[in-house]
Parts: sequence; structure tokens; C-alpha cells
Amino acid sequence: MTDSIVKTTSDFAGNAAYVVVALLVIMALYSILTQKNLIKICIGIAVLGSSVNFFLVLLGYRQGGIPIYYLGGAEKAMVLPTPQCLTLTAIVIALATTALMLSLVILIHKHYGTMNVDEIRRLRG
Repeated sequence: MTDSIVKTTSDFAGNAAYVVVALLVIMALYSILTQKNLIKICIGIAVLGSSVNFFLVLLGYRQGGIPIYYLGGAEKAMVLPTPQCLTLTAIVIALATTALMLSLVILIHKHYGTMNVDEIRRLRG
């Protein structure tokens, strides 16, 4: 009986990071789809990108692995380098995308005087 409890507890502990990723994605999608403020939508998109990066890091994780091969020698397992490269690329792309979104929000605010999506649609005609 205690073995099954320990096994389910360890299974949940092993999958807790995936649950956190799923919660972050759900919160980000909720923010993107329901908010009317452009800044909050930008924050939701940034959180969505960060949760995808977190998921990529989780996919490349190995138990007891080290990030750089030559530090541990041939006997140590190394974490997968491809998700690390994809994550670094995604971070740079997310930074540029966030900067572009925020600059567009500033221009929209200067032009329309508001950051509310409904108000902008109404003013546009």
C-alpha cells in the first residue's frame, strides 16, 4: 500500500513541472483572449512565449545530466543540446517581438489616446 502511495507521489513530483507549464499556457491564453487592454495582451503573449521556453527546457532535461559535456567527462550524461539552442533562439525572438509589440502599443496610444481594444475599434469606424 505504501509503495503505491510513494509511486504516485513521485510520479506527480516528476510531472509537476509539466502541470506548471500547462497552467502558464492556460493563463496566457486566457489573458490574450479576454483582456481589452493592449498592455495586458502583450504580457499574455510574453508569458506564453516563456512557458513554451520552459517546456523546451523540460523536454531536454535528463536526470543527473550536465549542461556541458567536457566538464563531466565521457562517463556523465549530458542534457540534450538541441532544446537549449531552440530556447536561446526563442528568447531572442521573443525579446524582439515584445519590443515590437510594445512600440506598436505606444504608437496606437499616441494616435487614438487609449489602449482599450473596443475603444480603438469604435474610434476607427
